[in-house]
Amino acid sequence: MNAKHFIFTAFLICVGMAQISPADQLPIQTRPALDQDNSILNYLQRAASEVTHHSLDGIDSLDAWKRVREQRYNEFLEMMSLTDVPMTGERPPLNVHVVDTIQQDGFRIVKLYYESLPNLYVPADLYIPDGITKPVPGVLYVCGHSRIQKVHYQPFSRRFAQLGFVCLIIETIQWGEVLGSHWGCYSEGRFHWYSRGYTPGGVELWNSIRGLDLLCSREEVDPEKLGVTGISGGGAYTWYLAAADPRIKVAAPVCGTGTVEAHVHQRTIDGHCDCMMPINTYLRDVHDMGALIAPRPLMVASANRDGLFSIESIRQSVAYIRQIYNLYGADDNLKLVETPGGHSYHETSRTKIFSFFIHHLMGKDAPPETVGDIELDKEKLLSVDQLRIYVDGPPADDRTTTIQDSFQKMAEPPVIENLDALKAHREKVVAFLREKTFRHFPENPPDPKIRLEFRDGEGNGGSDDVSFISEEGYRLKVSLQWRHNHNEKNPTLLVLRSPNENRWESEGFSGGLPNNWNRAFFETRGIGETSWGPELQWHIRRAAAWAGRTVASMRVYDVLRCLQTLRELESVDGETIAIAARGEMCVIALYAALLDGKVHTLLLQNPPPTQNAESAKDGRGEAIEMLNCLRITDLPQVAGIVWPTKVFFIGKPHENYQWAMETCQNIGQKERIGVLQGIADWKP
Repeated sequence: MNAKHFIFTAFLICVGMAQISPADQLPIQTRPALDQDNSILNYLQRAASEVTHHSLDGIDSLDAWKRVREQRYNEFLEMMSLTDVPMTGERPPLNVHVVDTIQQDGFRIVKLYYESLPNLYVPADLYIPDGITKPVPGVLYVCGHSRIQKVHYQPFSRRFAQLGFVCLIIETIQWGEVLGSHWGCYSEGRFHWYSRGYTPGGVELWNSIRGLDLLCSREEVDPEKLGVTGISGGGAYTWYLAAADPRIKVAAPVCGTGTVEAHVHQRTIDGHCDCMMPINTYLRDVHDMGALIAPRPLMVASANRDGLFSIESIRQSVAYIRQIYNLYGADDNLKLVETPGGHSYHETSRTKIFSFFIHHLMGKDAPPETVGDIELDKEKLLSVDQLRIYVDGPPADDRTTTIQDSFQKMAEPPVIENLDALKAHREKVVAFLREKTFRHFPENPPDPKIRLEFRDGEGNGGSDDVSFISEEGYRLKVSLQWRHNHNEKNPTLLVLRSPNENRWESEGFSGGLPNNWNRAFFETRGIGETSWGPELQWHIRRAAAWAGRTVASMRVYDVLRCLQTLRELESVDGETIAIAARGEMCVIALYAALLDGKVHTLLLQNPPPTQNAESAKDGRGEAIEMLNCLRITDLPQVAGIVWPTKVFFIGKPHENYQWAMETCQNIGQKERIGVLQGIADWKP
């Protein structure tokens, strides 16, 4: 358990030791608290600001940075989905296939493709200057989001070759000759990518790393003098590659820089591809990548009226990066180039990049005003057909269009044969989830400041509406209903209301309890009083992920805080709280019970069969994704390891849950799980 989760656990224990007075002794509140704004947009903007302004906290000396750099480097690779590729040691053969060679004035273009992983092919053009007598510096040009990729960006690879560099230009997995997927969450409803811990930027990074392998294998290239540059998506991949691969000695990202805070606050995130951000497990920002690049030469070039990156946020990123460069005494190695106009190159940025590369890779001084610009006459450039690699189509076994399904390994259901094995696996899963899925939970939870908002009834029947602060920005309500002596502790069924449910729907679902049971109806954020319009769901799901959380993980935290609040009420038996949920809220109930460890029973109706499933393309509807969870578990496995909590399904569940049934039978506790027709059939 890390310090963060120790503090959170200790807080729960402490508040549980001091219960508040019965509700009829609390003052009724007629004036609303108004101490929290209950706005998801404000909440996410605060969360994004926290990421941007605190990701480099505590690093105030070079020794302090060096102590954490290796860990942060490994965490960065993990956030880039590179957990299952050989970053060290032997790598699979590149199997370079040369298709053709085109001679141009002063250089030749080798048309080729290579395998970055078995059956994952990368189309590329290699520009080699004529008359090379000894190895020269190499440049990797990474393409942005142009549909014709290496054809569109050829002026840059041509110019680098004319300047004496060997330049490899590679296509992305989204556009170009093979149309794969970058826009999973953006437009294809693949929000489960977050659950898988998958970013398409990770594939681009890996393909780029293998591109460096190819350059280093060429006799024309000096492997100690490599640079990388690109614009837009290529700007992002430039950040990734320079941070991930120390072979890069010079980097120049163009129009690919901006803070998480700005993207969320200014809504520029809505225009961005999913490849533009790592899975933000560790709550990091672009300047954390810049810190990993330091002290190597880095030129950040951006337009001052870019519709996707505000220049103010770019300046802020560079300012944070400069703090690390200053620790190395390498301030002069970090440059910011601002150009007029929108999301594009400018003559100034192009010529300064060429000059920067010549200076740091060739050891020569070539002022930007004399280095020369790219060829702008389209008549002198090659056509799509001339630069085509796959004349007869890509290799039959190419998995570019499906790489998202295999790049990250998903957890397989384990075979659990006894209770000790279950406990060990449960402990492993919980530790993983706390570290990589629920890391955003507050280190120091706020005082819940419980208030009695309304009460009715007396004697053996009535209800109390209680509110509490879940975390900064949210005051939520739980309505406790009772049919017995209110001054005695009684077991309680916490009923999680569902998004868009009809009035009295949860009441009908949870009917039939024994009279000595309380019922507590709870709306997590985004439901009922704090709900947001369905038209915002797409933005919220993506913005939350960029800020290191998801709608579902935030709701899990709300339920944990609600459980804590209920246990503070004298009328609630804190040792006997069950949770009832339907549909997507079953996901919240399962994970909350797993983390809490003290829930008596789960009553679940129609739980989703898996978190490894697509959503609506417009982002509306259920939002059950949680960062990285599928790397360690899935819903049916959570149902099986939530021990000692009992699990009862209301109606027959999906066949996937058979694993949970079999596991309970294996450990001799088959009575811990079962199927009921309705909650009224439950015999607690």
